[in-house]
Amino acid sequence: MNYFILTYTIYLLTSIALTVWVARVLFNNGRIFLVDIFHGNTPLADSVNKLLVVGFYLINIGYMTLALKEVGTITSVQAVVEVLSYKVGWIILILGGMHFLNLTIFFKLRARAQSQLQPNVQ
Repeated sequence: MNYFILTYTIYLLTSIALTVWVARVLFNNGRIFLVDIFHGNTPLADSVNKLLVVGFYLINIGYMTLALKEVGTITSVQAVVEVLSYKVGWIILILGGMHFLNLTIFFKLRARAQSQLQPNVQ
């Protein structure tokens, strides 16, 4: 049995599934923030939301393909599990980091948009 092909297949399927799931959650739940940030301009919010998802996919799938190659030896099921845990663990950390980065950006943009709506009191 070729453990490298098994590892690569499981890694890609798991990583792509995680990326698609997180992207959908961000897309569906981020829309309301973007509509608010853009003061109800739904077409603009939807457009920005789609662009953010495309960037999210490009960054994550790009990293996945760069991290695909394994230079060590994979000679057993135990090694498959160990390599997968390392590789998928990095993907999960990157997805989590990008999620928090998106949230931070959304909240900063929202705070700026709300401050622009409020009249300046002197």
